[in-house]
Amino acid sequence: MDEIRYFDRYSQTVCTEKVYGDEALRWTYGTVAGKISLNALVKRAAFSHWYGWRMDQPSTRKKIAPFIKEYELDATEFACDVDDFANFNEFFYRKLKPEARPIDASPHSVVFPADGRHMCVPNLSECNGLFVKGEMFDLSSLLSSPEWTRRYASGSLLLSRLCPVDYHRFHFPAAGTPGASRLINGPLYSVNPIALCQNIQILATNKRCITELETEAFGRILLLEIGATCVGSICQTYTEGNAVAKGAEKGYFRFGGSSTMTIFEPGRIRFDDDLIENSRQHRELYARVGDRMGELTN
Repeated sequence: MDEIRYFDRYSQTVCTEKVYGDEALRWTYGTVAGKISLNALVKRAAFSHWYGWRMDQPSTRKKIAPFIKEYELDATEFACDVDDFANFNEFFYRKLKPEARPIDASPHSVVFPADGRHMCVPNLSECNGLFVKGEMFDLSSLLSSPEWTRRYASGSLLLSRLCPVDYHRFHFPAAGTPGASRLINGPLYSVNPIALCQNIQILATNKRCITELETEAFGRILLLEIGATCVGSICQTYTEGNAVAKGAEKGYFRFGGSSTMTIFEPGRIRFDDDLIENSRQHRELYARVGDRMGELTN
């Protein structure tokens, strides 16, 4: 894969992604020496924990200002001043001002759970692939539950990919009552398209957390957070059993790129047209948390 292209919902243009750590990523997944390193070290949790520890050190504060400039982040959205971050990791999982991510108010809508690049599958039983035609991950491996696999086999799925440059807190896409977060351990491969085009099963086998959200309008929604290389940890901030509003914070990722999945029961959601059309072209749609991704089916 030479370039990663996505469609920006706001500018209505096709953009080329500026990949953080692009050279290292292409070396790891595109060379023999890199693949040896990947299997011996990079995919292992110890490597990501070590990198996360590095990003906790006070000396990493000096990386913050150049990062903001390089990736053209809007610091006026941050809930605190740039100088208040004690290290790069604090900056990475920063909070934003509430007005920076307004939540779509329609009672019939469901919203994106994270800032990032999104792809949808309206019907999992008819999917012809995500990033590459014909290449799809195994649902039973992903969910590790025969009951859930049966229930969502013809359901609808949203994959949201967060790059290191993105806001890294994830939110509830609809109002409801969340259950416990179930951890399934696994390796920590990159979830960048460079890696996924080689092995889409990464999404089904990486370390992941699964939460069931009981909602009045959309039935039972599965919310997944998927770890990746250099993700120090997946941190949940919600309280099990307490009702949540649409757009309420669920948790955050520490340093690294990562992904979330939102899976609906069959016939519950109609995704927005721009999301469907770009997904048909195996191209991601960039949109921010709180903006609508679809609506309740009639």
